[in-house]
Amino acid sequence: MLRKTLVIATPDTAQRARLGRMVDQMSEFEVIAQTGDLMNTYNVVEERQPKAVLIADVLANLPEFEVMRALFSTLDIRWLVVTMPDRSTRLPQAPVGDDSPGSDLFSIPANAPEEIYVRQLCALTRTAQNLNPAKKPRSGPSAQIGDRRPTTKAIAANSTAERPKLRPAPQSHRLHQPILSRNSASVTPGPATPPMAGRRRPEPGVVVPAGQVAIPETSNDRVILIGASTGGVDALLAILSRFPENCPPTLVVQHTGTGFGESLAGLLDRQCLPTVHLATGPQPIRRGQILIGAGTRTHLVMDGRAGTRAVCQADAPVSGHIPSVDMLFSSAVPLASRVSAALLTGMGRDGANGMKALYDGGAFTIAQNEASCVVYGMPRAAVQSGCVHKILPLDRIAEALLAGRGDAPRTSRELQR
Repeated sequence: MLRKTLVIATPDTAQRARLGRMVDQMSEFEVIAQTGDLMNTYNVVEERQPKAVLIADVLANLPEFEVMRALFSTLDIRWLVVTMPDRSTRLPQAPVGDDSPGSDLFSIPANAPEEIYVRQLCALTRTAQNLNPAKKPRSGPSAQIGDRRPTTKAIAANSTAERPKLRPAPQSHRLHQPILSRNSASVTPGPATPPMAGRRRPEPGVVVPAGQVAIPETSNDRVILIGASTGGVDALLAILSRFPENCPPTLVVQHTGTGFGESLAGLLDRQCLPTVHLATGPQPIRRGQILIGAGTRTHLVMDGRAGTRAVCQADAPVSGHIPSVDMLFSSAVPLASRVSAALLTGMGRDGANGMKALYDGGAFTIAQNEASCVVYGMPRAAVQSGCVHKILPLDRIAEALLAGRGDAPRTSRELQR
């Protein structure tokens, strides 16, 4: 009988050993890897693609788990949170009415007997995986280790409903805070996930796949800026996966823990037709390229009035964050008339001041609406500042950003200017 593969992720070495011994006694499952922190867990899961992951509550409650959870959702990998009975924790919660096997519904006490683990794991993995197809094929080692993702040829056959979905608070099982927790195990991190290579671009004349938005070549002078924090990983997946391959130059700041930028960029790159890179230094911006500022100790900013280059600027935190959405937005004020900017779900008000400066300079601005936000903090601050042209649900933001001001009814504030 083919055994189902399992990864055990916990910083507690004794707990890892106990769980490993327990699973070794199960005829239905086999442990293919054990990890002690989220970075190594991410890399192992991405390459090995296990059927399920046993993950400790201290890891599932870290803010960086947002990126990990998005990978689970993309690859339809089931996960079971192992809880410590003597510790008060916030467990991931599934939305009401969602009883799918991949809905992150399950948790189990660390001291539960083996038969309970077997029962839970069997329930969790009873159905086949329903993979969210990659927009681009991959190359390299991970493409040869159990890579079951469909390639670009399969895109047109898949509906937009297959993308990872945002599950708004308070029922969301996503747990986010943009600070690296001290609960992480002090183990040597694995190598960062590299940007994907070996892309196969559509041939000339190929119809844009369902769910993608075609844009005319005449709009190539525009620049798209996006800022997000809590809940932003799923929001970015929902928006950027709708961008066409020749999208305008796009710069994104996402609050996440230090070191998770490469993983986030790789995850987005897999699910988007444009090329997605982590911003690491001076580089030109161009069509079909999305630069991500996340998990680094530098700010991602536009360099100069021409708006042809992005740089990473070492500086103090701005609005409490580095990289900061306010820094990105403010740096683009000299070319504001060419900018479409969106402020997505997140705590606090990072990005509101920068969006006000862009708005005053002539940029087209969008805020995610409250109903589709995990946390309606940053968008609310922008709306309250009176610097938003459109307040939109998540599923309408991609089209609005790509269209720019052209299809935007002018607000009364706009008409008075």
